[in-house]
Amino acid sequence: MILRNLRRSALRGTAITTVAAALTLTGAVTASAGVSTGRTLAPGTQFYVDNNNKPYAQALTYLKAGRFADATALANLGSWSVGQWFTGGTTPSQTRSDVAALMAKAKAKRQVPVIVAYNVPGRDCSQYSAGGAATTADYEAWVDGLAAGLGSGQAVVILEPDGIALSPDNCGGTAEQQAARNAEINYAVHRLEQQPRASVYVDAGHSSWHAVGDIAARLLAAGLPQAQGFFLNVSNYRSNDELIRYGTMVSKCVWYLQHNPGATGDSCANQWWPAADADAWYAANVPADAALTHFVIDTSRNGQGPWTAPAGVYTDAQDWCNPPARGVGLRPTAKTGVPLLDAYLWVKVPGESDGSCTRGTAGPGDPEYGGAVDPAAGLFWPEQALDLANRANPTLTFNLAGVL
Repeated sequence: MILRNLRRSALRGTAITTVAAALTLTGAVTASAGVSTGRTLAPGTQFYVDNNNKPYAQALTYLKAGRFADATALANLGSWSVGQWFTGGTTPSQTRSDVAALMAKAKAKRQVPVIVAYNVPGRDCSQYSAGGAATTADYEAWVDGLAAGLGSGQAVVILEPDGIALSPDNCGGTAEQQAARNAEINYAVHRLEQQPRASVYVDAGHSSWHAVGDIAARLLAAGLPQAQGFFLNVSNYRSNDELIRYGTMVSKCVWYLQHNPGATGDSCANQWWPAADADAWYAANVPADAALTHFVIDTSRNGQGPWTAPAGVYTDAQDWCNPPARGVGLRPTAKTGVPLLDAYLWVKVPGESDGSCTRGTAGPGDPEYGGAVDPAAGLFWPEQALDLANRANPTLTFNLAGVL
């Protein structure tokens, strides 16, 4: 019906071709090569693309308005896999049903979904994305429901963005609250990894946040040894080279702490050491053939790297919060060419706001966007999505394999 209406409107050009392809292929089923039958991701893994997504809907709006270039950009954006976020607010039974429905859709397309579990009590230190389960018992029941929904299907689970890097001890919490957070993440890792084809990754922040040894110790306390690995850069903008180096150092520090009883994270070389000194420390303390932990990187918004705020303008630049002039980065793929890096993924949904940023000003608007008030955290922001698509690095193209 949509295509017939477009033809009757006599619209022409690249935008029509791209958007029509996206809309026509909704619901189509075809075999995609390379889906792994084990816990590791085969290089040819096709990650799940939800063909009913907000960039596609916005592309159609732009198309009807005659904004052909913008329609093409948003259709291209919508053709790539993004994380499917489960944020609580439903019963364990409903969560199981919702996850099972997603798994069935992914299976029909021969694709692997990236599922984001985001419901730990006290998440985000009660900031823009505050919320989460009311109690530990509620959280565990919710995790049980999510795990049951996975069944025997293959999935990547991104477990609690900021759940470790931004935990109670970062925001004035008590020792008891921190212990509860560690127990909650441990429970979730253990329960989700019971599903035979679930690959669970836990939060390690990013390369411009915690020191290598600090995050390595946190990961171990939160159950990393039971998981497939850890994830980096969710909702952030650090460069891939920087993140790969950081992730490799974290993996080596984890090994060191596991094999040297009594050692602390402060012992490990960190990302701020001179590179040659750090490399020498790890060469001396971690065997070349050590079995190291793997990781994944979120490249949904790091195509232009991190934002540097104008000097002396803001008391709190909030460089993590809707920074201007960014772009999507490398496309989701398990073909990374880096032994410890299992995949580049789009975990954060490109175009979803980080929150209503004021950058230390009286507000209520964001001075980097002309004083307009940014949408609340998690709301789709078409203008931001379009900017991310137009500034993509490498240039954004339509992912035909993803929507089939």
